Amino acid sequence: MVKAILFDFWGTLMEQGVRSPIQHVKNALQIDLPFSEYVVRMERAMMTEQFSTLREAFLSVFAEFNLDPREDLLEELIGMWNKSWMLAKPYPETEAVLKELQKKYRLILISNTDSFSVEKVLGKLSWDKYFHKFYFSYQMHLLKTDQNFFQTIMDDLSLAPEDCLVVGDSIQSDVLAAAKSGVKAILLDRRNTREFSPKITTLTELETQL
Repeated sequence: MVKAILFDFWGTLMEQGVRSPIQHVKNALQIDLPFSEYVVRMERAMMTEQFSTLREAFLSVFAEFNLDPREDLLEELIGMWNKSWMLAKPYPETEAVLKELQKKYRLILISNTDSFSVEKVLGKLSWDKYFHKFYFSYQMHLLKTDQNFFQTIMDDLSLAPEDCLVVGDSIQSDVLAAAKSGVKAILLDRRNTREFSPKITTLTELETQL
């Protein structure tokens, strides 16, 4: 029986102001790697520790890929990243769904994130009333794809795998990562372009899966 729903943030509850900012970084830096390999290295460099500035976070990314930290590229990426969170907005149904679900379930927010963007967005939303707890990669020093990510959360909340449901828009980082810890997950495929089960195309469909 589900007691807690773990929601991914970007692409699930919130739409970023810049489409695919992580892909934007890959393109800007001309990193010639499969995206699945690149994204783990990029997020581990930028999102598993707390940096004092966004500049420091991107310098860590440059170092991870052995790139010269050119000033023009740094400024471009910092500007793009700030634009993405500053122009972010909840999907139309997000708040209404959270309001209803929090009456029956413990809602948990999870995210692979730097130490700047998600918390600044949350500060504008007043969503504390919906969520029981927040788990961010930069605080945990773990990515969602790391073996201990979901187990650490379950241990902290005294929950078993069957008590939890993960909802996210990434097959790799949400659905398959949760499955490694025995947790059921549902893919949110807003564009309805991926063959996968179970999946929903909007958060309003979630109650039919519970």
